[in-house]
Amino acid sequence: MSLYITDSLNFIKKLRPQRIINAIKVISSFYFTKWTGKPVQWGLPFTVSIEPTTACNLRCPECPSGLRSFTRETGNLKEDFFKKTIDELYKELMYLIFYFQGEPYINPKFLDMVKYANDKGIYTITSTNGHFLNDENARKTIESGLDRMIISVDGTTQEVYENYRKAGKLKNVLQGARNVVKWKKKMNSKTPHIIFQFLVVKPNEHQIPEIYKLAEEIGVDEVKLKTAQVYDYEKGNDLIPTIDKFARYKEVEPGKWIVKNELLNHCWKLWHSCVITWDGMVVPCCFDKDAEFRLGDLREMPFKELWWGEKYQSFRRDLLKGRDQIEICTNCTEGCKVWA
Repeated sequence: MSLYITDSLNFIKKLRPQRIINAIKVISSFYFTKWTGKPVQWGLPFTVSIEPTTACNLRCPECPSGLRSFTRETGNLKEDFFKKTIDELYKELMYLIFYFQGEPYINPKFLDMVKYANDKGIYTITSTNGHFLNDENARKTIESGLDRMIISVDGTTQEVYENYRKAGKLKNVLQGARNVVKWKKKMNSKTPHIIFQFLVVKPNEHQIPEIYKLAEEIGVDEVKLKTAQVYDYEKGNDLIPTIDKFARYKEVEPGKWIVKNELLNHCWKLWHSCVITWDGMVVPCCFDKDAEFRLGDLREMPFKELWWGEKYQSFRRDLLKGRDQIEICTNCTEGCKVWA
């Protein structure tokens, strides 16, 4: 059976009537909003990203964790707060993404939290740089029931890999992937679905064919090529790929670059998902890396009160008036698409 079909069936098995009904409400309210221009939200998010930690072992140049440039507080997600939040959300929640900023495996309770969400029947996903997948963590990962694991492998040689993944060791990442594959086979587990994510930038674009070969050799289930968000793109940037379909930006005149994506005044992410930081702040999406647009604090109010509250509705109204007026939206290439 195709690995993609296996992964899809695994997700379908976790669907519940209440989750399907909620998803229909969310999709309906999104399209109703597009038609009327008025922010209507009938459902709860069916995708939530939660941040296990802001800490990271790497120094990637386009990442606030790597640059150590956060103005917000840093720390680890606490297990009791996590359980309280999941207990409130799990009946409607389809996907739980254990990632925002930082390296999830740095949080010592990370896999315990994955197990808790899995026991609630939620499809769980994480994204990791792969440096902490030693033999013990690989085994515990399988035992946690994690459904999907994205491993960032942005080069097939150390020289190219460290061009972006500063302070990273490719051999450790590849060994970590082998460890997970080994324990998955040993425990006869269908999960996690393992993905090599290749962030396409100019220094590594010539290695795209090689990442597919490497993934097949190790036994990884899938390779995903991802376009890179670049902060300083207006005058060009050495990371912008020369292969046009992998570049989020285009040169409109010599020395002047713009985001390719048209900023439509609606956003699917504001209807079906949100991000919860390690300390309980709710922000609109993954582009708000420093949590500047805080729409509420789960330490002070229940999620439903926050989600349908005036502050969230005000942000949705502002977005409908003009995404180009919201800073985190101006470098966004994803938010306007349904199923992004």
